Amino acid sequence: MFRQVSFKELMKMFGVGAVALVLGVEWLDWLTRRLGFRRDSRLKEVLFFPSPQTCVEHLFTPDRSFPCACPLPHGTETSFSRLLGHLLSACVSLDLCLFSFSHVELSRVVLHLHNRGVTVRVVTDRDYMAIIGSQIGTLRRAGICVRHEMSTAVHMHHKFALVDGRKLITGSLNWTLTAVQSNKENVMVTEEPELVRPYQKEFQKLWEANDPANHKPQTKKQAAK
Repeated sequence: MFRQVSFKELMKMFGVGAVALVLGVEWLDWLTRRLGFRRDSRLKEVLFFPSPQTCVEHLFTPDRSFPCACPLPHGTETSFSRLLGHLLSACVSLDLCLFSFSHVELSRVVLHLHNRGVTVRVVTDRDYMAIIGSQIGTLRRAGICVRHEMSTAVHMHHKFALVDGRKLITGSLNWTLTAVQSNKENVMVTEEPELVRPYQKEFQKLWEANDPANHKPQTKKQAAK
């Protein structure tokens, strides 16, 4: 025969169980930190440049049935290949806010995503979009929507990308060949929401502020003042 448990005894048992659960969770947290395991699995990565030149064809066609014939080293992961991989992970959207964009391989990534159906938006600098070698014209001709800083008094000097609205790529790196292969640069990649959200707001603010529909062209009289 089972003895009937009183309400007081039941509450006491519940209290002991709750304490044991809390202690167990705290012990597990201590153990995972002690052993070096991370409870937070969100992406946090830092890339440093310059990056050595390697073949990146496998990132565009991973199911290649024949070896690439280019003379660059193959099968080596670099900061640049990691950057390309993060960009190519976009499934829905890619928002770019870039001061200078002349790197052909990075342009190829953006065009590849656009052709794959990913929605691409670009905000760039008014002056640097027109320099020799800029890839902005190439993106526009492909049908990608690009807006530039309307003000002539300031430069749009940001360098960041948002992948699917959840992954942030930012740092000192301009999207140029010199920056990738010659300069000391840094790039941070994160999915930490507290860091991603402010960049989402900044991009949207710039996107709306530089909408050509909101800026009437100056008359000759206005330009002369």
